[in-house]
Amino acid sequence: MATQNPTITIFLLLLATFLLQLATAKSTIEPCSNAETCSAVVGYSLYTDLKVSELAALFSVDPISLLLANAIDISYPDVENHILPSKLFIKIPTSCSCVAGIRKSSSIVYKTRSSDTLASISAAVYGGLVSADQIKEANPEAALSDPSVLNIGTKLNIPLPCTCFDNSDNNLPTIYMSYVVAPVDTLTGIAVRYATTLTDLMNVNALGNPAITEGDILAIPLSG
Repeated sequence: MATQNPTITIFLLLLATFLLQLATAKSTIEPCSNAETCSAVVGYSLYTDLKVSELAALFSVDPISLLLANAIDISYPDVENHILPSKLFIKIPTSCSCVAGIRKSSSIVYKTRSSDTLASISAAVYGGLVSADQIKEANPEAALSDPSVLNIGTKLNIPLPCTCFDNSDNNLPTIYMSYVVAPVDTLTGIAVRYATTLTDLMNVNALGNPAITEGDILAIPLSG
């Protein structure tokens, strides 16, 4: 029996590891085939201090629904003008649609401001939930030939990631949250934080191993 060259063996192992990393998607994609919408959640850290009404406008969501989704008391006077601090993590309720065979939140509209670029809208305003290329592809009518130059007041559709999976996980009512992985995150830590299991997170996100990278977008099952 011929003995395989150790150098070739090492090369094949490295190649297999590389291909596995390529196969692991940055964002969980849920194929769909009908026009039905479903409920989902987007996890978001505020990029600056914002009023409740300003945050709601950023995600085209009702302010009261936003407060209720985060167990914030809505009985305060003038609650929609309450200021939420920068870096606060908020769950944003959203309607998850089927767009070109993939689940996306398609109802969010952003009006560009002075100094905006597609890159800054992607990274700063929406915290990496959507890429500059995805915004460009979702707005062909805007003629965004130069993503670094945007006319003030341009309305852009923002295709945020969302998943539903029949709003069920292990036969239990579930709502799924799209979550951007932070530098300090581990999959085990995320599982503990959101009362799920490492195995479930790996299955939901089709991960071959528990390795995650900053900026990855995961679907996290939350108890319904």
